[in-house]
Amino acid sequence: MGLRSFLQYLIQSPILFLYQLIQWALDKVLSPTPPPPQAELKRPKIAVIGAGLTGVSAASHIVGHGFDCRIFEAGPKDNLGGIWSRVNNTSGLQIHSLMYRFHPSVQWKKGYPDRKQIVSQITDLWHRYGLEDKTTFNTRIEKVYKDPHGRWILNDPSLGRFDGIIAAVGTCGDAKMPTLPGQEHFKGEIWHSSQLDGKSAKGKTVAIIGGGASAVEALEFVAQSEAAHSYVLARSEKWIIPRNPLINGLLAMNVLGSETIFSWIPENILRLFFYRDLYDISPPRNSGKGLFTETPMVNDDVLDLVRSGKASWLRGDILGYDTSGRGINFNKRSQGVPKNGPGTEKLIEADIVIMATGYKRPTLNFLPSEVFADPYAPPNWYLQVFPPDYPELCCNNCTYVNAIGTVGNYHIGIYTRFLLMYLVDPLARPRTAWMKRWIDMTRFIKSKAPGGAFEFFTYSELIYWFVFTIAINPFRWKWALFVLCGIGKDLPLKVVENEDRVRNGMGMSNVWDDVKGGEARWIGGKSNGE
Repeated sequence: MGLRSFLQYLIQSPILFLYQLIQWALDKVLSPTPPPPQAELKRPKIAVIGAGLTGVSAASHIVGHGFDCRIFEAGPKDNLGGIWSRVNNTSGLQIHSLMYRFHPSVQWKKGYPDRKQIVSQITDLWHRYGLEDKTTFNTRIEKVYKDPHGRWILNDPSLGRFDGIIAAVGTCGDAKMPTLPGQEHFKGEIWHSSQLDGKSAKGKTVAIIGGGASAVEALEFVAQSEAAHSYVLARSEKWIIPRNPLINGLLAMNVLGSETIFSWIPENILRLFFYRDLYDISPPRNSGKGLFTETPMVNDDVLDLVRSGKASWLRGDILGYDTSGRGINFNKRSQGVPKNGPGTEKLIEADIVIMATGYKRPTLNFLPSEVFADPYAPPNWYLQVFPPDYPELCCNNCTYVNAIGTVGNYHIGIYTRFLLMYLVDPLARPRTAWMKRWIDMTRFIKSKAPGGAFEFFTYSELIYWFVFTIAINPFRWKWALFVLCGIGKDLPLKVVENEDRVRNGMGMSNVWDDVKGGEARWIGGKSNGE
């Protein structure tokens, strides 16, 4: 870019230029240094299951901090990027990319990048940190277990032995494509919302089944295709909030992570200034569906499309396809009427039906069976991702249910560094009893939360969890800057080495040896071999 072009860009896009400057600074300050080619990385060695956004980000943090890892991906190389490798090219972020910084080195070119730019950033990160040689594709992990020395084996010993595991299988697996009654009679086309590339709905009447984020994406596609009219057939009301990073950030500042006596304030503001004349499609008051109970949809266009008459948002129950083949029989319910309650049956005529029914949740059944035992089954885990019996297992972004925040942000690196701290510092490692106490405490604090303590959280609550669990253990204080920001691991590692030296000099047993059954005689990355 020449000087003239740069000055023109600076004048025409000052906010975007400032954003690029912020991203540059974050990269310089917070990004771990990529290892040189053929670098000898230290233990702990960590297995990362899944090569999506979370897996690639976690692995880059591991090797960037000088430790070793291996990524296992169930699918082929085309699956690099996870769910983003399989959605439509028209898909993109609904939230601002400022809240989707899954690694400090990510460089977004605009506020709301599309699917291609997201996949390219994941791929670039994978290459930048030399993860090509550390990724095994077409390898589905079906079980994990410990060997007699306390190290983890995935499937069988041929895949290696590991000191810790990061499960990064995500929350979106294969597309859900249910068959509705009478589907054989329908004369039109039926598509899934994730398979819209190369299709057109121009001049057609479209029925979209579903009322979540997939339905919003399908509605945007249909509007861009210049469809004659669209019907969104939703079973229940969900909150829609503006596509505004300031508003989104303010809502995420609810550190309690649940409904409070003040929740009516943002809810009524949204009804008054955002929904306005369409308040009927917002969740009704006193319905138990407050703003801080489910993940809201972030979109500015949906309500405008309804106001313009190009789309209709209907609440009710799908009864099945009409035997005439012209569309779907639908029981339209009024606001506040429960599912399968009384309503008005009507035929929704359609040329195309888009199934915005989301995705199947990937299973975590490869983990030891005891991690699923009540009352500490997921998501009721330590910091929501560490099973109380196994702090060397981190299920990053796998136990997420609902939140105001994003799965693709700085917490990926923070969780990864928590795991590294636990593995190299026995005094910072949480004991099972204390992990359960923290879970019980959080459930007590959020005892009035409609869905449970861990079924919904806000990003500020997540940060509070991180800070609190570091603050309550003095042996973690030396790690605070490293865990929270990825800066300065050398000093705490030296402290750990000295602590170990003192214990050995006093004839005390190595705490880490006690925990790991004598296998891991390394602290601070000194290896005793495989």
